[in-house]
This record gives sequence, structure tokens and C-alpha cells, in this order.
Amino acid sequence: MAGRINDDDVKAVRDAVPIDSVVSEYLQLRNAGGGNLKGLCPFHDEKSPSFQVSPSKGLFHCFGCQEGGDTIAFVMKIDHLSFSETVERLAAKAGITLRYEEGGYNPSHQRGERIRLIEAHQAAAEFYVRALESPEAEIGRTFLAERGFDQDAAAHFRVGYSPAGWDHLTRYLRGKGFSDKELITSGLSQDGRRGPIDRFRGRLMWPISDTAGDVVGFGARKLRDDDNGPKYLNTPETPIYKKSQVLYGIDLAKKDIAKASRAVVVEGYTDVMACHLAGVTTAIATCGTAFGNDHIKILRRLLMDNGSARVIFTFDGDAAGQKAALRAFEDDQKFAAETYIAIAPDGMDPCDLRLVKGDDSVRDLVEPRTPLFEFALRQIVGRYDLETPAGRAAALDEAAAVVAKIKTSSVQREVAVQLAGLVGILDQEFVVHRVAQLARWARDKGGERGGRGGPRGGRDPRGGAPQQAAPAPAFSGPALNLRSPAHRTERELLKLALQKPALVSPAFDAYGVDEFTAPPYAAVRQCIEEAGGAEQGVVDDRAYLGAVLDAAPDNTVRNLVTELAVEVFHGKSIDETYAGMHLVHVRLRAVDRRIADVQSSLARLGTNVAPQDLAAAQNEVWVLQQYAQTLRAHGAAAL
Repeated sequence: MAGRINDDDVKAVRDAVPIDSVVSEYLQLRNAGGGNLKGLCPFHDEKSPSFQVSPSKGLFHCFGCQEGGDTIAFVMKIDHLSFSETVERLAAKAGITLRYEEGGYNPSHQRGERIRLIEAHQAAAEFYVRALESPEAEIGRTFLAERGFDQDAAAHFRVGYSPAGWDHLTRYLRGKGFSDKELITSGLSQDGRRGPIDRFRGRLMWPISDTAGDVVGFGARKLRDDDNGPKYLNTPETPIYKKSQVLYGIDLAKKDIAKASRAVVVEGYTDVMACHLAGVTTAIATCGTAFGNDHIKILRRLLMDNGSARVIFTFDGDAAGQKAALRAFEDDQKFAAETYIAIAPDGMDPCDLRLVKGDDSVRDLVEPRTPLFEFALRQIVGRYDLETPAGRAAALDEAAAVVAKIKTSSVQREVAVQLAGLVGILDQEFVVHRVAQLARWARDKGGERGGRGGPRGGRDPRGGAPQQAAPAPAFSGPALNLRSPAHRTERELLKLALQKPALVSPAFDAYGVDEFTAPPYAAVRQCIEEAGGAEQGVVDDRAYLGAVLDAAPDNTVRNLVTELAVEVFHGKSIDETYAGMHLVHVRLRAVDRRIADVQSSLARLGTNVAPQDLAAAQNEVWVLQQYAQTLRAHGAAAL
């Protein structure tokens, strides 16, 4: 096994890789105020952003699902990596060479599985790119040229060629130090009669990258008539490649998708290339599977679900393309963005359209025109003979069931009115009533509970604002009453101690754990004490927060620490005056509670208290009352 990574190197990795740059590889972040950023949480479904990142603290926290932590914790969670794999990956990004406590530098065969598989794919991608220049690959270069892609285009998309022999890539990767087990696990090789052989042979190769830009698989296109395999052959399911969770071109398109709040979904690798080369740099494609729920999650995190976002589907005009469009409509309401469909009048895909009519025609194709819901209803209604009463009734029954799935009643009614016009039924209220009836039946049968994704907010398919679902609770641990002024003040003081320790130090470090009445807040105060107090945060902010997190006894307290470390303050000016006010309020309440406790004890004991104990208690009450008056009169100066 590899030795333990040197602690100083782990700290160097944390400091060298900004958390906002890492998180931005997976979702769009926007200003949340107070120096923080916000976005849609990648760890649970939500309609409005509750995921916050604090670049200055190097922490993230989701106020919806309570996930939180530092850069390492984020990458571990989102990419399902071990701690050492994550540190190795981030170290490579930062150019940091890691040291190991046992055995010095880490030899390549000791690296984590995911990193090894990604390295194998990176080496394979480079091998395929070089192979495209070989005489054997002339057929591949011709294929690209016939579709309007020159050498520069192939290089931009890293298109390559897999030699036709049995084990060219396998032998090459063995020479790079990869084991047969790693090659089989990666999907780059497969078992042959005499050992591993190349999975892809004599094909044009497109590397498929994840959102972070790591190559995780390949799409391979048949070139020769004697190739008995399918037209397109993709990497099989592996530990790093799940076809339902990857989008071809997402690594190239993600920044423009976030910037333009627009995504164009096409059907193939050459369509993505054609769109990008024509200036539509937000184009992406699925990889051998239908556009589904996991793909929606990827896009939603980039689009941020704002009301002006657009998703345009460019399915082929044939029967298969229409079927794909209807499948996409099934998941339409999972977007807050407007969804449209774009089909060229002559049914050509973007690649053919660019070849025949040029770049302008591709750009024109993807301009939003037909809402997806309207297209879907037209496709359904178009299958029936609307000249007959029976045909109209059958069309209404099928289409009304689709409209009934729209969760927002006002939108449902408006679309039902449009459906009446499509079917040719003059009595619009009859259609509206029919749709509402089907919706009620679905709810009564548990459709709201058992449907895909469960209860969720709807949206106007023409681009209205999202209908928000009920907000998730802000804290999943012990009960907190945030209506309580005491709890609100304690929370704000802990935020100051974690985010701006210089404003409350050294006074805060004299506060006892018992001065925090909410058990979760008392637990956080204890963690700060064990980390050396807020005074440590003045010396080294990052190390201080790490020590507080390390002191947390469980994930509940740890999550609360990250929550408080990134939550925006309630005040407008966060300065010494603001900090002093909260220090005083927490101390005053603690003093008042102590006075009440002593007086209550004396009342219970009555005449049974010894004279010396009575005098001591009365003296304590007098001292506390004087201290309380001083605090009220002089504020933080009296602490």
C-alpha cells in the first residue's frame, strides 16, 4: 500500500487549489453576497440555489441537504474518490509533488484506481490522436474531410484512430506501466483467447470527458464494410464511465452554457463538432443513450434554473428523432429553463446542414422557435384522424394525459386551452375540465408520490418563473428555534468567530460553552475551544477552520460548522460595533440566566438555607446585577 500523505503536503494542496475554481467545474456559481458564491447543489435536487461556497474560507455548505466541507471533501463526494485519490488528483492540478510517510514518493502502481483509469484513458487518447496521422488512418481522415472537418478541427476535438490490429493499444499501455487488470477494468481492452486485446480496432475515436475535463471513455465509429460491429461502439460501463451520466462536449461547452444560460442538445459526435465550428459552442450530445434525468441534473447545475435559460433539442426529423423528442418531453418539467425543439425543414442533422448550407444555417437552426411541449402535443395529435369525432376523442384522451402531468394549475389550464385548438374542439372548458380530472385521478392514485422524481415545483413551459417547492429545513441535527432571539444571536456570534475571528477575539475565547443555550451551538463552541480558540483564526484562518472541523465529534456538528462558516451575516456592516453587540447580547443573556437560576434556588430552599450560603448567593446576585448594568451601559467595553 502507499504510505500516508505528508500532512504539510495535504495543507499545501488545500491552499493551492481554490475551492470556487474546483466547484465551478461542476456547476455555475453566482454572487451570494458577503464574499460568498451560490449555485444549485450537485448532491440533491433543488429548485433554487441553497449551495454556498466561501472562497476566503475554502469551504462549501448546502443549506438544503447539509453537505459541507473543504475542497477535498467536495471532490471526494462528487467524484466518489478516497481521501488519498482526491489529494493526488488536486496535487496534480496544482503541480505539487506529494511526499509519503512510508516509502517516499508514491510509485505509479500504488495510485488510486480512478486516477489510474483516467491516466490510462489520457494515454489512450494521445495514442489515438497520433495514430490518426498514420497511413492506415487515411480512411478516417477521409471520413472527417467528407463531413467538413479539417486537421485543425480533428485536433481541437482530439479525434483519433484505433489501429486495426489486435493489441496495438494494449501493448502500448502495458509499456506505460498499466496492468492487464487495469486495462480490462478501464474498458480499453477486453479478454481475448491469448490475453487482453484492444476493444476498439480500425475505428475513428472521440474521447468522452466528464465535467472536470478528464477523459473517461470513448465513442468509436465504424469505417470499413468488413467491420461486423455496430455503427457506433462506446466504452462499456466502468468505475469511471456511466453513459447515463456523461455528455459529449460538456468539457468544451460548460463555460459558454453557464455564460449564455443556454444549451443545445444534439444527437452525435459530428453534430457537436459541426455546431461548435459554426459558432454554437453550447452544443453537447448524449453517448449512446437517451437524454435522461442524470443529464438534466448536469445541465441544471450549469444553467442555474433562471427564468431566461434555454435548452434546445435538435433531434432528427425521422420517426426515431420524433420518438426521442417525446421522451425528452417526459422529463420537461424537471427543467426550470424553457425547452425548445429545432428540426431542419429537410430533416438534416447539424453536421449535414453545415456541410450543405454552411455555418449560418446551423446557427439559424438552433434559434428557439417551437416549444417542446407544443411539438410533443402536435406529434400525439397528428397520429389521429381529426376529421372524425372518434379520432378527436382518441387524440384528446392521449394528449390530455400528457398535459395533466403539468403540476402548475395555471400553466396546465393554458396548455389545455391550446390542446383544444390543436384537436379542433370548440368547447375549451370541456378540455380544461378533462385535463383537471385526469390530474386529480393521478394524485388520488398516488401519482404525486410515485411519479418520477416525486412532488416538485412546476414551471411555465413558455419560460415563466419556477414554482418553488417547499424549502428544506435549514438544519437536520438537534432542534433549533431560530425564532428565538437568543438562538439567533448565538448563531451570529459563532459565525463571527468562524468567519471574522479578529472582530471577536480575544473576548470570545473567554465565553464558556454553557453561555450557548442551543446544544448544537454549544457543540460548535466546544470545537472552537479545542481548536485553540478564535485567537488562532487571527493567526492562520485556513488552519484554524480545519482544526475546528477536526474537533467535531460527528458529521452533524461538522456540517453545522461548515454551514456557519459560509452563511451570510444578517447585518449590513460587519464591523467591531456589530461584533460587540452580539458579544454583549450573548453574555447578558448568560448573566440574566445565572441570576434567575440563583434566585430560583433560593426560592425553592426558602428558610432551609444556611446563613452563610444565603449571604454568598445574595452577594453573587448583586455582583451579577452590577455586571449586567455595566454591560447595558457600556457595551463591549465592559467585557
